Amino acid sequence: MQGQSVELNGVEVTFPNGFTAVRPTSLSIRAGEFFSILGPSGCGKTTILRTISGFIDPTAGVVLIGDENQRGLSPNMRPTALIFQNLALFPLMSVRDNVAFGLEARGMGRRARRDKTEQLLSMLALDDHADKKPAELSGGQRQRVAIARALAVEPAVLLLDEPLCALDLKLRTHLRSELRDIQQRTGVTFIYITHDQGEALTMSDRIAVMNAGRIEQVGTADDVYSNPSSAFVASFVGETNQFKGRVSELAGDDAYIDTSHGRFIGRNPADLRVGDQAFVFIRPEHLGQSGCENAMQARVQRRTLEGPFVNVLLLSETGAELVMHVPNTGADTNPTGAMQVSFSSKNTLILPEGPLARIGREALAAQ
Repeated sequence: MQGQSVELNGVEVTFPNGFTAVRPTSLSIRAGEFFSILGPSGCGKTTILRTISGFIDPTAGVVLIGDENQRGLSPNMRPTALIFQNLALFPLMSVRDNVAFGLEARGMGRRARRDKTEQLLSMLALDDHADKKPAELSGGQRQRVAIARALAVEPAVLLLDEPLCALDLKLRTHLRSELRDIQQRTGVTFIYITHDQGEALTMSDRIAVMNAGRIEQVGTADDVYSNPSSAFVASFVGETNQFKGRVSELAGDDAYIDTSHGRFIGRNPADLRVGDQAFVFIRPEHLGQSGCENAMQARVQRRTLEGPFVNVLLLSETGAELVMHVPNTGADTNPTGAMQVSFSSKNTLILPEGPLARIGREALAAQ
């Protein structure tokens, strides 16, 4: 199997009712890449996937797969395979027959079909389940059957539409590593649609963050998490503390921002100017009690345990609600009562005012 590149050049999708699901979008996905499109429900990410696969025709623009224009090609004529959320396995067929179905439909001979099917069953550790029906399998096993069936037709691009969303957390976590391993072993280009940040951050070579029909940022997991390019990306990817304010002073690559909760200094990657409205963002893991440039007086309200770390919920003297992550060392060292919370300028990000993720807007309204 050999992955191919995917290019979207000015792709736009407007439905007959006038709703524009995807605004003019250009995107380059490399051959053999595990690429995720991350965004909230209704942002247009599944529409992009269906446009690549040929189930939706773009209103404008072109889709290229391996430099070949796909306009006018039906889904079965494209070098793609699509795995839906519900997997769409044939319930009355065995695992072996499910995997072989596409090969038979393409006219492959019985012996070649059998050899190819057995190879895929072995690759995905399904040998012992070949004669079972889908209903006899676990959620993770059914997921692997769907992948084996898709890979059987040797697609250059495998499209996955939130395939893990119906599984429990522990199984999803396990299958993330399995999917990544399968992608690396086969070399097929994976395009993965999800609203789950954990899935995108742990599996992907690169991520596109999408909102309201537009791609806001494309980058590696580290780039998107540590250097978000917009207020939406900062508030959607990972947890964050945020305040609204106005830039009051510039200091090299940094800027000072005046908020109702104090004056803070942070990174200024968007080259904001004095007087610009902006948001300041600080990740919970970057809040601490050591002396840094930025500081606030706060009181611990409550704490919640999340396994390896503790969420400490704080209320500042000015009414700001904050979340601080403290490592769970097993010792009773968690902060209580009144305290000073501080954070460094290198971990403080100042971005232009703009739309926030829904959760971010709710948090801001509470302050």
